Amino acid sequence: MKSQTNSPGGPSKKDWFRSLIGLFLSYYADLISRPFGSGLVYFFAGFVPALVIGWLLFPMALYSSQAQPLRFSHVVHNNRDIGISGDTEVERCLYCHSFRQDGTFTGTPKLETCMECHNDPGSPAGNDPEEKKFLTEYVEKNREVPWLSYYRQPDNVYFSHIAHVKMGNIDCRTCHGDHGRSETTPVYEQNRLTGYSRNIWGKNIAGYKSNSWDRMKMDDCADCHARRGHSEQNECFVCHK
Repeated sequence: MKSQTNSPGGPSKKDWFRSLIGLFLSYYADLISRPFGSGLVYFFAGFVPALVIGWLLFPMALYSSQAQPLRFSHVVHNNRDIGISGDTEVERCLYCHSFRQDGTFTGTPKLETCMECHNDPGSPAGNDPEEKKFLTEYVEKNREVPWLSYYRQPDNVYFSHIAHVKMGNIDCRTCHGDHGRSETTPVYEQNRLTGYSRNIWGKNIAGYKSNSWDRMKMDDCADCHARRGHSEQNECFVCHK
């Protein structure tokens, strides 16, 4: 004899589900029919301003914006015809963003690297006024350009570029996007509370991203390690020294 799912005379699962839907519909119909009495108007009167403040005004107040000291075109400098050596885009990136002999990464190029090509203030390589500004204000005065770093990590975070670029064969754009094709330097946005770039948290205040380079949080690194079969690199001591 087959067991009965429902007791004799009791409602079936389908009837119970319909009753639940009817209960919800009647509840919301009552809210809409009596917007003031039900409190619906007051709810939206608080919810909408909170949404605007949290998603629009708060990010504007949280981040300060600052232009880089010079407008720099990666497209021009990534062109192999101007003398930047390298058969691939990564090799041309490494011409200026190079590794030291001990394997550490130089990061933003120093003035001496730029002066390998731009060494004479009286003879600019082109007609770009930004180059003339660079030659007169920095090369001629032997001053380092105070570039603002988009990707500076906290002091307790250790990141090895050579392990990712050389050993892992990861393209620069995986983390940094298409900087090699940018005509100018984007505006630097800094978190007023933490002092770090917005590129670390990401442009989306909710943390959503559509590209691998949209943000550089710890869980992004951990997800990338897992996808590439290196979950062992997610141990705390690997990145936090």
